[in-house]
Amino acid sequence: MLKDLERIVLGKAASELSSAERKVLVRARERRTVSTNASEDFLANATFGQRLADGIARIGGSWAFIIGFMLFLVAWVILNTVILARGSLDPYPFIFLNLLLSMLAAIQAPIIMMSQNRQAERDRYMAAKDYEINLKAEIEVLALHHKIDELVLKELREARQELSSLRQTIEALQSEKPAS
Repeated sequence: MLKDLERIVLGKAASELSSAERKVLVRARERRTVSTNASEDFLANATFGQRLADGIARIGGSWAFIIGFMLFLVAWVILNTVILARGSLDPYPFIFLNLLLSMLAAIQAPIIMMSQNRQAERDRYMAAKDYEINLKAEIEVLALHHKIDELVLKELREARQELSSLRQTIEALQSEKPAS
């Protein structure tokens, strides 16, 4: 049954299969699992820069960062307008603060975009893993259907043989019975 899975399940010749489909069929033949922790698999191949971008995006996109940054801005404004009224580091209109915010945005935006690209890669990777698992499940279900069909056909053949044997026995008994 598993020898013809390419044609039966996927409707393709073995040469037309993708690497994922081949991998699933091999694992189905070997009765091995396809599922793994896809998140760990994906992160295992991440470079330092990719992990750093994910970490920065995780922090920069959190409420803790927003609240902390708002507190920093309020403290900056109070420090430079109230506490250091005459000798402030950055008097109103806070040009130095604007420079710092612009530099932060210039650095943070591409890092967040890199993280979003990685998230898109992760989504594609997870979708591929889901496809493999679904394909393996479909193959296993078809294999179970095939086994059940074989069992039903075997039982039908045995029932026909028994029925034929019973008919022969009845015919033999009727032929032995004297006519009245």
